[in-house]
Amino acid sequence: MTVRPDRAHPAAGGRRVAVTGIGVLAPGGVGTKAFWELLTAGRTATRAVSTFDPTPFRSRVAAEIDFDAEALGLGPQEIRRMDRAAQFAVVAAREAFDDSGLDKDRLPRHRTGVAIGSAVGATMSLDEEYRVLSDRGRLELVSHTYAPRFLYDAFVPSSFAAEVAWTVGAEGPTTVISTGCTSGIDSVGYATELIREGSADIMIAGATDAPISPITLACFDAIKATTPRNEDPAHASRPFDATRNGFVLGEGSAVFVLEELGSALDRGAHVYAEISGYATRSNAYHMTGLRPDGTEMAEAIRVAL
Repeated sequence: MTVRPDRAHPAAGGRRVAVTGIGVLAPGGVGTKAFWELLTAGRTATRAVSTFDPTPFRSRVAAEIDFDAEALGLGPQEIRRMDRAAQFAVVAAREAFDDSGLDKDRLPRHRTGVAIGSAVGATMSLDEEYRVLSDRGRLELVSHTYAPRFLYDAFVPSSFAAEVAWTVGAEGPTTVISTGCTSGIDSVGYATELIREGSADIMIAGATDAPISPITLACFDAIKATTPRNEDPAHASRPFDATRNGFVLGEGSAVFVLEELGSALDRGAHVYAEISGYATRSNAYHMTGLRPDGTEMAEAIRVAL
């Protein structure tokens, strides 16, 4: 890309922020290249839920990842201690970090942070352990006689960012942001602001979710948010269609490496893009709906510009 020679951010009066690495783990596309090919080919990865029997549910389709953690470089202990969503984040972060060309041994660790968004947290681990701990609902959930070694790591959403920080050696600001559907972009926005204000020089930022579990399907079924178009998975997701009747649950992770633009240019990094504006707003209106007049959306766009 072409960047302006003036390295100061013209609008915010702070430092400019560049995207220098990308990592993606998505249904139908493991890795950035495979995901791009999926998008440009116009293919869909929606199918019938395969990880458990979805028969009792209203919505029985989802966009699943054919994920082999071991084949993608995770060790046995990492697989045991991490929720599926954390595994996604680590794999995507490793790809993004490698793509950025940063040298882990020369990384300014205290100036490198992590911001990972997650809408629903560790629902797969919660569901799996609940079944074990409660003997499929017949016993009390909390039992002092059974406690897997990595139970805390798997359950706590903050572990998503901690695992990524551990992977790349980041010792700067590290956080998980959960703001529902905007968790990912809010994490990138937060990371951008940290670099812009000088609190960090490098941020590993993105989002991860692995929500395809019985408990999540049940929650979305209850509010009729997911589509019941089970007979036609390939066309179940149709957000702009007059006959739309809910979204398709999916899983995946996307992670960026963000850097202060001047530093990125000095080391000869490939700059994919510059993040020049960000804003976040809450409509304080409805759990799943927006105000008909679009006031909050318009305000967020105005402030970002």
